[in-house]
Amino acid sequence: MVTRRLAFLILASSVTSPGCQPGDLGEAPPSSSSDYAQSAPRDAFVEGSPYAYYGSENEWSRRLFSERTADRQYKRRGQRQMLLILDGQPEKAAALCRARLDSDPGDAESLFVLAVAQTRMGRLDAALETVDRALEAGLPMGRFLAGPRELLAPLTATPAFRALGKRYSVEVIHGPMLGAVTAHRARFWVRAARPVAVSVRAVESGQPGPAHLSAAESTSPETDYTAVLEVGGLQPDTSYDYELVIGGETAPGSARASFRTFPEDGHPGRFRIAFGGGAGFTPAHERIWDTIAAQRPEALLLLGDNVYIDLPEPPGAFHRYTYYRRQSRPEFRRLVRSTPVFTIWDDHDAAIDDSWLGPYVERPAWKQPTLELFRQNWNNPGYGDEEWPACWYRFSLGDVDFFMLDGRFYRTNPFADSPTMLGPAQKARLLEGLRSSSATFKVLVSPVPWSFESKPGSRDTWNGFQEERREIFSFLATEGIEGVLLLSADRHRSEAWRIEAEAPYPLYELSSSRLTNVHFHSPVPGTLFSYNETCSFGLVTFDTDRDDPEARFEVVDIDGRVVHTLAVKRRELSVRPEGASGTEHPGS
Repeated sequence: MVTRRLAFLILASSVTSPGCQPGDLGEAPPSSSSDYAQSAPRDAFVEGSPYAYYGSENEWSRRLFSERTADRQYKRRGQRQMLLILDGQPEKAAALCRARLDSDPGDAESLFVLAVAQTRMGRLDAALETVDRALEAGLPMGRFLAGPRELLAPLTATPAFRALGKRYSVEVIHGPMLGAVTAHRARFWVRAARPVAVSVRAVESGQPGPAHLSAAESTSPETDYTAVLEVGGLQPDTSYDYELVIGGETAPGSARASFRTFPEDGHPGRFRIAFGGGAGFTPAHERIWDTIAAQRPEALLLLGDNVYIDLPEPPGAFHRYTYYRRQSRPEFRRLVRSTPVFTIWDDHDAAIDDSWLGPYVERPAWKQPTLELFRQNWNNPGYGDEEWPACWYRFSLGDVDFFMLDGRFYRTNPFADSPTMLGPAQKARLLEGLRSSSATFKVLVSPVPWSFESKPGSRDTWNGFQEERREIFSFLATEGIEGVLLLSADRHRSEAWRIEAEAPYPLYELSSSRLTNVHFHSPVPGTLFSYNETCSFGLVTFDTDRDDPEARFEVVDIDGRVVHTLAVKRRELSVRPEGASGTEHPGS
């Protein structure tokens, strides 16, 4: 990848520097009044605007992959070396890997990247020895089969490696990942080791009845060997066992897994969802996926920064490598094979830190390919609409409606006039959905905080889009829409907020975004509570089968301890009579 010469833009000011007019390649210093000045390539300035509309790969973003950052954050290890390999410097990458291994001989990720570097240098015998060391250190064989395949092709084509592959007999590299579950169907995402026909066979748990079969889908290099398989005709609120079928036979070594369909839409009951963001790859913290599984949630919502890519260029080997690390973890695979996953993205998945991708469908050129990469690696029920594709959709769990929002794909510059986070199509669909929903609870799921105070001084949260937030909250009042809860992520802690402004009743925001990240953000004043001592996730239990339905929010740490609780009654989320004042939350 070639680092571009960039035009720096003073984003905190509406006046462009005389030395940096739109379209110039000259530089202006970042604004002293803002910590959020960004850089942008020349084609980011369009239609005479002084504001860039997206972030792109540049010297500013490459700071995220410095050796200093890699020393502090494991999620950047391997990424730095992989960039060196892709830039034609495998020798330097190998030297960095060896330095890591000197201090941590069992670091499987350094062994993997070292094998890639040795392959690129043509040292195939050394690469095979490194593969053996990585497998002994616990790295799954599927990592080498996943690749990136174009980088490892000289190694995987050798007779010695093929013999090793036969010994492990891996047909399914990643998944199955359960998603898009409803009362009557379920989808299963899988990545195979080769081009092959894949299907799913499901039977009602403990029953001798006939199997439910998905249509067979063929994996191919064009889809990175992935397939999404749908099983329909299922009964609501019912447990099923399933297995993968590869090439017409049960996948070797694949244990039968189970899942449960959702209740009928609108049906009251008691169910829980787990949620969070901030899942940078950290081996020491990957056990949190087992902790989540132990809670047996009906669904897992991943709210952005699910992986940390931070290179918004046409997706390639680097981007896939970043996904493969997480998808190969046994803890993650155990969780997602039986827990439906619903995912949105944020800046570190979609582009770079604190970025906006602008109002256009096809610009920048990497925009749609990045969305396609995301689609290849998750199992969502939808992606915007045909005219305005993005990462937003709606789903229901009993009588709770979830509105999953994309806060990046059509976001415009928050320093410009009349910015939008959602874009007009998504916002219209959201308001329409809220108006038509009869659910007991309606949950607005944002990748960034709703509260203005959650990230002081930043316009990356809804603080940079205050008018749009005001429009949404005021809509609840004018339309008499009740039962709205807010979920969010982005800040590396778990907390709760009570928002009174503009809404017809107090809006409770439940936020969690330190699933696996090492680094954290300190609590700020104004929260109902805040927690960042270790990794954690949010757990919301909805009980709608009671006289006064309740949503109970719990912060659960990586060891399974409940560290904070907040119970919100449905009656608290009712439109106040005109002139009535709010009351303090009675406590939990």
